[in-house]
Amino acid sequence: MHWIRHPKDFWAGALFIAFGTAAIAIGASYPVGTAARMGPGYFPRVLGLILVVLGLILAVRALKLTGAPLAMRNVKPLLIVLGSVLAFGLAATRLGIVAATVLLIVISSTADREFRWKEALISSAVLAALTVAAFIWGLGVQLPVWPPFLTGR
Repeated sequence: MHWIRHPKDFWAGALFIAFGTAAIAIGASYPVGTAARMGPGYFPRVLGLILVVLGLILAVRALKLTGAPLAMRNVKPLLIVLGSVLAFGLAATRLGIVAATVLLIVISSTADREFRWKEALISSAVLAALTVAAFIWGLGVQLPVWPPFLTGR
């Protein structure tokens, strides 16, 4: 593929287009509503459209500008971060949002060569508090805050 002059931007654009297309496809079965009275399909479609447009801009830009080739020397950090997201998804309903957020931050922090327990635990505590404030109290997301065995539910 000699016509791709900036592979990083090109593949980032392709990823944006893929996620945007997926969001549009997932939201297609939901009613859109109007801008004043948004339905459940409004946000996925608008976000998907924005992602597709940004992806197209990046991909076209990658055909004109010259950039460094993709170099993935070490996939371990990528696998650790993806594993931490998977752990969060599995733990959120079983252990509560606080424990799942702590797991996410601590596990993903180990991907850094300069990992420090103290920093990981402090940042995970702060982010867990912000997560509860934003998603549980602010948006009313129906996830347990604490593990069910602690709350008796």
